Amino acid sequence: MLYFMSTNLRTITKMRMENKSANESPQKQEIVIVWFKRDLRFTDHAPLYFAQKQDLPVLLLYCFEPSVMAYHDSDVRHWRFVHQSLMDMQDKLHGLNARLYIFHEEVSTLFSSLQEHYTIQTIFSHEEIGNNLTFDRDKALKIFCRKNAIDWKEFPTNGVVRRLKSRVDWEKIWKQRMESKPCIVDEENWKFLCLNSAYYEALKGPELSAEITSANSNFQPGGETSAWKYLDGFLKNRHVNYANHISKPSLSRTSCSRISPYLAYGNISMRMVYQYTMQHYSKSRNKRALTQFISRLHWHCHFMQKFEDECRIEFEPFNRAYAAEIKPKNESYIKAWQEGQTGVPIVDACMRCLKETGYINFRMRAMVVSFFVFNLWQDWRELHFLARQFLDYEPGIHYPQIHMQAGITGMNTIRIYNPIKNSIKHDTEGVFILKWVPELRAIPIEFIHEPWKMSAMEQQLYDFTIGIDYPSPIVDLEETQRFASEKMWESRKDDEVKIDAVRILKKHVNTKNGKSPI
Repeated sequence: MLYFMSTNLRTITKMRMENKSANESPQKQEIVIVWFKRDLRFTDHAPLYFAQKQDLPVLLLYCFEPSVMAYHDSDVRHWRFVHQSLMDMQDKLHGLNARLYIFHEEVSTLFSSLQEHYTIQTIFSHEEIGNNLTFDRDKALKIFCRKNAIDWKEFPTNGVVRRLKSRVDWEKIWKQRMESKPCIVDEENWKFLCLNSAYYEALKGPELSAEITSANSNFQPGGETSAWKYLDGFLKNRHVNYANHISKPSLSRTSCSRISPYLAYGNISMRMVYQYTMQHYSKSRNKRALTQFISRLHWHCHFMQKFEDECRIEFEPFNRAYAAEIKPKNESYIKAWQEGQTGVPIVDACMRCLKETGYINFRMRAMVVSFFVFNLWQDWRELHFLARQFLDYEPGIHYPQIHMQAGITGMNTIRIYNPIKNSIKHDTEGVFILKWVPELRAIPIEFIHEPWKMSAMEQQLYDFTIGIDYPSPIVDLEETQRFASEKMWESRKDDEVKIDAVRILKKHVNTKNGKSPI
């Protein structure tokens, strides 16, 4: 039986419910809590699996934390996706007199209030590979748990190993985790906690904004159901053109798996993706495509492991020698780039598409970062904007990738993308450009990639004026690329850069065989 069909909480037939409020007895009720974070699913969920074995009422909860929602990497699109994921989980509990309790409050405040009314024996959750704010929150919660004799049991996230001492055996650990038995809950042995309704109303916090609770059809919908739908469609049909279309800004939207947001918010576990993919591998019409897909699952965890081991890179350059590098901030450049008004059609199309849908493919992501840090010569720290745009934003992937593309690792190849070459190669007919930069529809296809090359007579002929109907490029592409290339390769000669590059290799690469997935 296929895994994702095997666990359906609607089939639970035997369930004991606890419906006592904490005030009914002077003896506080003992409970355990499953705290959902970036693991919004029921299938293959270790915290849920082990909480169920405690023979105590289980409180299921999620907390929309105001501080996290206001952080510099946060956008309403993320919280809409989370809300949709929670509603999908709630639907699976429908009719069972069970509930996932949703709060809009700081976690520290919430757990303190719960501890006043209940005796929390254990909190079960996944380890979170989050930002600095959530890391500090977790450290504070550790102290709270110790003071209140609460056992907090955290379980690994996908292939990430906390407190990893060496990369030598990491690949072996990853493979073992991916092939191990999933944590499937016992569907006939549940004891859910039901909070007193008045108590919950007083505790849950303010209502979420309509922007969060209302659907937006421009974005992929959140939830475990959608996660399996996208993965199933990819493995049964769409993967056939995966290798050929992965770099194409238009075709990649259907030929790629599109499961990245579901992995980011834990609507599906990496283990389930891996095992379900292997189920389809033998009968696939294109094994090469699935081999490449599996390789990228490995990359996914590899980058998250890098961030787990060196999370300071949210604020500091991967190679510490680049800390002294200062790029003058140009507000007009940044604004033009963010709004898709740089005068470079493929860059503008990517930025407009990303803002509107939350998705562009990997090559285009690398290209817009390259344009920002090299052609515009702006600081990588300003790229929190991209974190807010990506629906699939995952701190553990975002920051290592940004550093690698910005050339501040001191070890990876310096990748300065030529936007025109990429535009011609991957959007030859301008399909993607014309969808997102419709003002260019008035001109012939031969000028779509470089409209500024139209002569004055040609502009008059097509009733199209560069600088009015569409902006001139805000920088000279060839000149800025040459400048950036010289600066970046010169920096590689710096002794401090070389020394720290050695440290990075030793820490983040399997030094036993020198292999790295990048």
